[in-house]
Amino acid sequence: MTLVVGVPTEIKEDEARIAITPDGVRELNAHGIDVLVQSGAGAGSSLDDDTFRRAGAEVVAEAAELWERAELICKVKEPQPSEFGYLRKEQAVFTYLHLAAYPAVADALLEHGVTSIAYETVQLPSGDLPLLAPMSEVAGRMSVQIGAHFLERPHGGRGVLLGGAPGVRPARVVVLGAGNVGWNAAWMAAGLEAEVDILDKSIDRLRHVDQIQMGRITTLASNRGQVERVICEADLVIGAVLVAGGRAPVVVTESMVQSMKPGSVVVDIAIDQGGCVETSHETTHSEPTFERHGVLHYAVGNVPGAVPHTSTYALTNVTLPYVVELARLGVAEAVREDGPLALGVNTVMGHVVNPAVAEALGRPPVDLESVLAES
Repeated sequence: MTLVVGVPTEIKEDEARIAITPDGVRELNAHGIDVLVQSGAGAGSSLDDDTFRRAGAEVVAEAAELWERAELICKVKEPQPSEFGYLRKEQAVFTYLHLAAYPAVADALLEHGVTSIAYETVQLPSGDLPLLAPMSEVAGRMSVQIGAHFLERPHGGRGVLLGGAPGVRPARVVVLGAGNVGWNAAWMAAGLEAEVDILDKSIDRLRHVDQIQMGRITTLASNRGQVERVICEADLVIGAVLVAGGRAPVVVTESMVQSMKPGSVVVDIAIDQGGCVETSHETTHSEPTFERHGVLHYAVGNVPGAVPHTSTYALTNVTLPYVVELARLGVAEAVREDGPLALGVNTVMGHVVNPAVAEALGRPPVDLESVLAES
């Protein structure tokens, strides 16, 4: 018997994405899976209720009814405090959770005994994070246009054009981390003719960037001394450091921020995992920046939410096969058959079962299979 899939309206501030597209609904229906979509859930992504109805979804007016009837809740962002009361033990929630950064959400999931599966900890044997990748790509590409915007004097920056002009040095962009966010940011910045340094501890990642860009981007091995040297000369710093399931390490200290030029810009994409810049705190699309030590900080926790139409399609492209698997087989059988999906499970029956998440939360990890055997 298949699980009923429910897609509620996202209520996190400034979040306009939806967890499924109409094509995704059609695909689920083709597998005999019923889909409930809350009325208005797709409006922010330019997808109206009638489009979902035509695709085969049942449009439900109230969030309470949807959460009550659905057995597999598919979201974009972690449950918000006003949604905690909807959580129940018989339910699975599949979404971006980032529990290391949002321990109160972890507490709610554990208290209600919810099975939670985090997009960001589904991990392939290669180490790749397939459900994080498309949003990382969007965030990386956006980080450069965000940085370019805030470097403009009317928006608080030091008045530097990213690509410079004939006879004028371009902006110096430092990208911390050469994963999906980082290399997308670096490539976009290089495409705009900025001077770009990208740092990572992994020489293999740097080699990949170097082979493709053929010297257009300077690749540097990351260590404290190297970071200190490049930060103080940067016009734009993009924080793109990720530890799967865990809190992002602080790479840029407050003293490094103090060494930066007045009017320079920091874009901390790692903020949804706690941030990799010591002076960062999470901001929103409506109030995206703050100034510290003369440096403008941008630290929005859901950067791809600014382009929800693009992001919704990019996200559904990668989540849909897993949603089909979960709804068709049920969570226990699906994770037994799919090792990468099993790594996505964060909580089950009041236990944290992902070791990295458990460490970040300061809780003892419990073996997933043993918990499933008891359920």
